[in-house]
Amino acid sequence: MIVGNPTIFAIESEITKAYERPSFRALGYFVIHVSGRCYGVKEPDATLLAVSFDEVGRRIDGRGSHESPFPMDAKAKEIAHAFRVACYGNWDEKGQFFGMSAREFDKAINAKRLMWAPDGDEAFDDGSYVLQFEDQSMVRLVAFASSPDSLYDTDTLRDVWLSNVEFYEILHQWRDRIRAEWEGHPKSPDGND
Repeated sequence: MIVGNPTIFAIESEITKAYERPSFRALGYFVIHVSGRCYGVKEPDATLLAVSFDEVGRRIDGRGSHESPFPMDAKAKEIAHAFRVACYGNWDEKGQFFGMSAREFDKAINAKRLMWAPDGDEAFDDGSYVLQFEDQSMVRLVAFASSPDSLYDTDTLRDVWLSNVEFYEILHQWRDRIRAEWEGHPKSPDGND
C-alpha cells in the first residue's frame, strides 16, 4: 500500500504477517518516499510495523511542535552535515551549527523530535534518515542516507516542502489504512512462529 505521491512525499508499507498483539502489529516493511527516492528497507520481513505505526501517531499528535531550531530555508546539505556531526560525531569538535554548539544542536533535534527516521526499529537499517521541520503552514523533509566514506551520501540527499495540511493528511490516511488492513488480516497469536 502506498499513500501520497512518491515523486514528492509518500508512505509505503506492506503487511506480510499480522499478529494479534498490537505491540507487534505485523511483520512487513515501512518506507518513506521523499522527492522520488525511497528511504528504508523494502523487504517483506524488514520490520515489525508497530514502531512505525506508533511513530506516525506521535507525529500526528505532535503536529506543529517540530519547529526548526534554525532558519527553515537553511541549505539541506548544511542540515544533513550538522545533524550527522551533532548526533553521531564528536561533540568536542570546534564549530557552530546555525549558531549552536554540537551539543545544543543535538538537544534541539531531540527536544523537538525532528528525526522521524530511523524510528527505533529495523525499518531503516539501510542507514537512511528523514528529518521533519515545520512552521505554521509548511512541513519540510530533509532525507539522506549515511555513507561509510563521509557523513552522508550526497547522491541520496532530498529536500521537499509540503503544506501542513497535505503532509498530515498523508499521515492520517496511512495510519487509517494500515490499521484497517491489520484488522482485516488473519492473525497469528504471537511473534514466536
